Amino acid sequence: MRPLHITALVLVIIGALNWGLVGLFQFDLVAAIFGGVNSPLSRIIYVLVGLAGLVLLATSTAMYAPADRRRPITTTTPPR
Repeated sequence: MRPLHITALVLVIIGALNWGLVGLFQFDLVAAIFGGVNSPLSRIIYVLVGLAGLVLLATSTAMYAPADRRRPITTTTPPR
């Protein structure tokens, strides 16, 4: 689950920076890189960022569940 969470976090950060650029300077970096707002690549990026937000919502909620509802963390110690 950790690689998925990290990937989602990176995508959400990219989306947040893009929205910051849109809000401050009316400049959509994703659209500029991938050929416009309606280009298929831009739309794919927008969808991936949206899905990443949902993944973070799900994984972050699970991380902050009450302690009695969390799965125990299992660690293995190397043999001596």
